[in-house]
Amino acid sequence: MSGRDERPVLVTGGAGFIGSNIADRLARDGRRVIVYDALTRAGVEDNLDWLRTSHGERIEFVRGDVRDGALLSDAVARSQAVFHMAAQVAVTTSLVDPRDDFTINLEGTLNLLEAVRAQGGEAPIIFASTNKVYGDLADIPFALEGDRYVPEDAEVRAHGISEARPLDFHTPYGVSKGAADQYVLDYARSFGLRTAVLRMSCIYGQRQMGTEDQGWVAHFLIRALEGTPITLYGDGYQVRDILDVGDAVDAYLAAWQRIDTVSGRAFNLGGGPDNAVSLRALIAYMGDLLGRPVDLQFDDWRAGDQRYFVADTRSAESALGLAPKRSWRDGVAALADWLAEARGLERRFATAEAAE
Repeated sequence: MSGRDERPVLVTGGAGFIGSNIADRLARDGRRVIVYDALTRAGVEDNLDWLRTSHGERIEFVRGDVRDGALLSDAVARSQAVFHMAAQVAVTTSLVDPRDDFTINLEGTLNLLEAVRAQGGEAPIIFASTNKVYGDLADIPFALEGDRYVPEDAEVRAHGISEARPLDFHTPYGVSKGAADQYVLDYARSFGLRTAVLRMSCIYGQRQMGTEDQGWVAHFLIRALEGTPITLYGDGYQVRDILDVGDAVDAYLAAWQRIDTVSGRAFNLGGGPDNAVSLRALIAYMGDLLGRPVDLQFDDWRAGDQRYFVADTRSAESALGLAPKRSWRDGVAALADWLAEARGLERRFATAEAAE
């Protein structure tokens, strides 16, 4: 990102949770940003208003769907780089309407790749993929220890799931995102585009409009703040490595900065073993923050759910030069503060470290 290019940076899905945080960081760095978003997800208009209020003319909004090839191509033609965050993001929605999931996640990504290729392939593309490309990991033996599942394999237990893990797409969402992931990588091989893929674990933080189907850390906190029960699908011993959105944005920008050395590569992005937590432990911590127990109820396991996913982040840390990650306790406390403030609640949960 040296030698200041004055053209804007395109963020598809730029009014969404991670997209708006990327757009904010770029604009704070003095860059112009094209926020390309269909505004179909509830609450994202608030993120767009926040970006415009915070950064004024540095934010250009294009209301558009990634399935609109002509409109997307126009935005690409004016941009120096692309962060491709636009997606249908819920497994449950993909099971209800797999065709819509397919057209948004796969056709929309192909539209973007072709738009960049038509412009000579100059603009780097950083693509938001998912840990769901690895399937349900049912072949890995797990043991139940205390409040969590842990892998019996010592290497996986110590470091998590690496990029060497074979791909195994489950559910229409997993298939559409996984196929898009592979298209992005192949366009680097076949056409020389400069692309990189970040296979994300569970990202949380400010601007997350959590629902039961997506953004579950924020959803749990919202329910806890409201005093309404949280439904856990499965037994709650599932383990995830959760990552603060600020750390995720660092990784995306580093992938752009180092695109000439990481092009054509996929990286697992998550909190890693140090930020691995079971759903039960996370909810217990939320109860500690609030000073009261959180009501729980249980339902059947969901299709394709993983009992355990912790990203092996060593490749990403090495290739992208990433700094140490924020601890999950501090990050969750800071998110609780933000959500409480957004709802007019006069509560403070964050530690001094989390508030920095």
